[in-house]
Amino acid sequence: MCCSTPQEQVKRVEHVILLNESGAAIGVADKQTVHTDSTPLHLAFSCYIFDSAGRFLVSQRALSKKTWPGIWTNSVCGHPAQGEPIADAVRRRASFELGLTLDEVRLVLPAFRYRAELDGVVENEMCPVFYATVTAEPAPNPDEVEAVRWMPWDTFRAEARDDAYSPWCQLQIAELSALGETPARWQAGDPAQLPPAARTAAR
Repeated sequence: MCCSTPQEQVKRVEHVILLNESGAAIGVADKQTVHTDSTPLHLAFSCYIFDSAGRFLVSQRALSKKTWPGIWTNSVCGHPAQGEPIADAVRRRASFELGLTLDEVRLVLPAFRYRAELDGVVENEMCPVFYATVTAEPAPNPDEVEAVRWMPWDTFRAEARDDAYSPWCQLQIAELSALGETPARWQAGDPAQLPPAARTAAR
């Protein structure tokens, strides 16, 4: 089973997987305390969710978030649990944050990495990027998501240049744009390019 109750998820996502510079796991850290002014490199993911009409789901991070509160960004982000295939983590967080059951989940940027800082808090992640589709409407979890909206992909790409959007999202858009103008036609990324700690996603 890829999805779980909120109570079970609290148990499963208490930590993040720490990485060395080669992307291999070197331990875990408490998710609640890992993000500081010197956040260690760790494993994450981002996902871009589209509906049957090709609209993209944009989300605003909850105002209570420690990192980038109130910032607009891609549909869902998160951290895989130890031993959890990363594609399963994408599905789990989409369910938990947005109340969505994903249909297709496709790896598109296996090697994306970034570091960003806001108000003294650093994000430092190897962060594979996924494309996904849904046929339902989101039901956001207010502890995670302040608001959502659907928009055409081209409109989003133009709007996301603004500082109201997360820096990782802006960087990802540049790489996603190189895959083509139509998200549904983005080719799958090579799982061999995933960080070693994330390669169970290909199984």
